[in-house]
Amino acid sequence: MADLTTNFLGIQSPNPFWLASAPPTDKAYNVERAFEAGWGGVVWKTLGVNPPVVNVNGPRYSSKLSNERRVIGFNNIELISDRSFETNIREIEQVKKNWPDRVIIGSAMFPMEEKYWLELIPEMEKAGVDGFELNFGCPHGMSERGMGSAVGQVPEYVRLCTEFCKKATSLPVIVKLTPNVTNVVPIAEAALEGKADAVSLINTINSIMGVDLDTFNMYPNTGGMGSHGGYCGEAVKPIALNMVAEIARNKKTSGLPISGIGGISSWKDAVEFITLGSTTVQVCTAAMVYGFRIVDELKSGLSGFLDEKGIASVNDLVGRAVPSVTDWKNLNLNHIDKAVIDQDACIKCGRCHIACEDTSHQAITKEKDGVRFFEVIEEECVGCNLCVSVCPVENCITMVAQTEGVDLRTGKPIVNTHSDWTTHPNNPAKVS
Repeated sequence: MADLTTNFLGIQSPNPFWLASAPPTDKAYNVERAFEAGWGGVVWKTLGVNPPVVNVNGPRYSSKLSNERRVIGFNNIELISDRSFETNIREIEQVKKNWPDRVIIGSAMFPMEEKYWLELIPEMEKAGVDGFELNFGCPHGMSERGMGSAVGQVPEYVRLCTEFCKKATSLPVIVKLTPNVTNVVPIAEAALEGKADAVSLINTINSIMGVDLDTFNMYPNTGGMGSHGGYCGEAVKPIALNMVAEIARNKKTSGLPISGIGGISSWKDAVEFITLGSTTVQVCTAAMVYGFRIVDELKSGLSGFLDEKGIASVNDLVGRAVPSVTDWKNLNLNHIDKAVIDQDACIKCGRCHIACEDTSHQAITKEKDGVRFFEVIEEECVGCNLCVSVCPVENCITMVAQTEGVDLRTGKPIVNTHSDWTTHPNNPAKVS
């Protein structure tokens, strides 16, 4: 059996699966149930200063559903913990005593005044947390008060608040990054400049879920009025993976440990985050939709995958995919892929033909000898992958690499020799 134990900033966890700072980690009762189910750690729901915030007594959550009514996106307008600082501290202390082998990270969101950090961070440390996560990402409610993403969108504020926290503790400090920025890398660099030990990302994305077409009010709403919220769930995973990879491959931040967050609902999702640079992964929406026992599938799936690949531990998987991520200019423009349709698997639905005929390169037939027959016209296929994307049958259409192609400028055969756009003959800088 592969070793799922992780060492993140010197914090030992029995597995890389943590619950993110959110409703599932709001109180001792929830966290105890999570640990009983097998989660390796939790980031306790974010603590603020007294008096605690007041949440709306109305719809806080809404979802984006697939045609099968499966939750693929989730939105919330819930604020940080609405229980007193003292109550949370007392419960953290008790849960840590009950579960000394599990990780508890304290999440903090205080005003941009050093006194709060110097006073409250030590209180959280005394309760027994293993480290801190600074919530600089919440895009709703708290940002209106000069916290959350209002801090996370300004590199100087990120650096300053990180320094406040580092002055108050010797424990590891993780900075949670907002995706609501043009480029996440400068924010990560600012966290590093503030002496952050790691970053976690992504926090939720600013969003409005919809409009009630009978009342023309945004939905969900409280008494007819609504507010933008934070979007999460499966739909945000590609955005999260990109931001994790950008930090992992950036020269200045490449050694910065990462806790990956954003749409993780299966062990395969977790593997993708880990191979792109994350050491631990945090889950929220999937737990809220399916319950804490989802961790069984996460652990067994990851363990089975590592065994199948002959990889001894999670630590040996971290970052394996990062070298494959590059800028567009470095792509091999002489590489040629062509689509191939498995006729035995094809159900003759015609979606590939319609998509290619109407919106792509007219490279798929619709009949042969007077009957429905879908086949790739190789000389027209540009390898765009659209047909693979729309085909409802897994692996019915695949992309196959070609050893030779045709230079579109000259019509002459080319071989896969160029690996850098700067040396490619089609580069405008090279064409007179």
